[in-house]
Order: sequence, then C-alpha cells, then structure tokens
Amino acid sequence: MGYKIQTEAPHICLECGDEILYGRTDKVYCSDSCRRKHNNRIHNSRKSVRLKVLGQLDRNYEILERLLAAGIESIDIDKLEDMGYNMKYATSYRKIRGRSEYRCFDIRYQCTPSRIMKLGRVSAELMLQPSEDS
Repeated sequence: MGYKIQTEAPHICLECGDEILYGRTDKVYCSDSCRRKHNNRIHNSRKSVRLKVLGQLDRNYEILERLLAAGIESIDIDKLEDMGYNMKYATSYRKIRGRSEYRCFDIRYQCTPSRIMKLGRVSAELMLQPSEDS
C-alpha cells in the first residue's frame, strides 16, 4: 500500500527538516514526535490569534463600560483611541439609515469618521433577534 524504502529523492520532514528515508511515499514527518510538535505549533498559533482578538475585544468593552458608567454617550475617536480603544475590533456591524452601527457585545454605538455617538446598551431581546441583514 505505498510502503517502501524510498529510492527517489527523499522527502523532507515538515517539522525538523530532516530527510525521511523510509515509510509511506506520502509521509511528511520523520517521527510521531515531529508530527505532534508540528500540529501543536499550528494549534497554538491559531489559539494565540483568537486570544489576542478576544483580549482586544475585552479591552474595548471595558473602555465602553467606563464611558457608560460616566454617562458619556459621545466622544471623539482620537480620545477613545488614546484610552486604548482599537477601532478595528467590534463584535458586529450594520448600516442603519446611512449610519454605521457597531457593537461590542451588548454595547452599541454609531460611528462617524471622527466621533462615536449614541453609546448605549442593547436590550437582551434585541441581542437575540436576527438582524435585517441576515
């Protein structure tokens, strides 16, 4: 079933770069250890990306919560970014009557090029309803 000592140019292990001298002709790792290391590295890098995104969403949410607690419904984007907010991260986006509405979990706001406004919480009922865009 494809097992043989390789006589053609040997394949190279995806993890360590050593030559694969025996085994199946489609073998891509020289050992189980290299296979596990390679798969763990890929899984950990993907997990790292997810954790970074979730971390930034969490920071954004904390900033918006502080603004709501202070009674602030509108703020310049420059000031918001100075507080550590990253405008690239939101949990949803939609257009409403020509305005861009963003959400960070249960907090929504409308955005213009220089300012966010109408900062407020979304009711639980609204969060469960599908948007018109879906």
